[in-house]
Amino acid sequence: MSNVHPETRAYGIAPTAYRLPEATHIGRVRLQVADLDRSVAFYESVIGFRVARRTESVAWLAARDDDRVLVELHEKRGVRPMARRGLIGLYHYAILLPDRAALGRFLQHLADLGVRAGMSDHFVSEAIYLSDPDGLGIEVYADRPRSAWRVDDRQLAMTTVPLDAPDLVRAAAGQPWTGAPAGTTIGHVHLYVRDIDEAAAFYHDALGFDKVVWNYPGALFLSAGGYHHHLGTNTWAAEAPTATDDDARLLDWELVLPDDADVRAAAESLQARGYPAVVGEHEAVTRDPWGTSLRLVSASH
Repeated sequence: MSNVHPETRAYGIAPTAYRLPEATHIGRVRLQVADLDRSVAFYESVIGFRVARRTESVAWLAARDDDRVLVELHEKRGVRPMARRGLIGLYHYAILLPDRAALGRFLQHLADLGVRAGMSDHFVSEAIYLSDPDGLGIEVYADRPRSAWRVDDRQLAMTTVPLDAPDLVRAAAGQPWTGAPAGTTIGHVHLYVRDIDEAAAFYHDALGFDKVVWNYPGALFLSAGGYHHHLGTNTWAAEAPTATDDDARLLDWELVLPDDADVRAAAESLQARGYPAVVGEHEAVTRDPWGTSLRLVSASH
């Protein structure tokens, strides 16, 4: 796909050089956990995923009626749970449900289970927050229509206000939660970083995301194709250590580009700015300035 910038939108800041294709989206996330049986039980019973495939130490998880793998769980016995204050790396990854009714069913499901969760209205979306058994952050959310998004001085209006939980549950129309429905995806990833300017240099200037929201305190949100965000970065745990092989953590996350040529172009843009990018067959692997691994993959394979 050409790097020529499409017509400027009413919001966002495009990078000055390479720009990720409009069709870019998040693929799967890979997590390191301490106890695979415990984690699988949580993801099946609470989140509503199913095990698409499993070995002794790895489980591949998908929505109930969808074959796409969304989460890989890799067991490493003895790893430490996520520290309460967080570690540089994963803040949360976000499961995007196909509609508001599904989110309402999920919220009622959590209430029925007695699972405590945070809830927020972000204007562009409605979100529920919880943690897995290792303390890794999860957001489950549904988007509002793009026609309802608001713009303020070239930024999308995103904030955190209380969620109208009763109204959300009413959207479920009394239908029970039967698991993550077909069409469920990973909508975005949100990372703890040490410095917002460094995050912008890597993810915006080099990788080619648009900036979408840049005045949220201590955070920067980025996307491709006009989405509200495929990636959030924040410095809310900037003094914390970096997640290591001895921690429950994000091993890597995928960014899916339309084809092999797009993968090469993104890798070349990173390399041109001094960032590592190892190009393989149909993919390239890079690391951000704090060691968080990102896999660029081709949708055509």
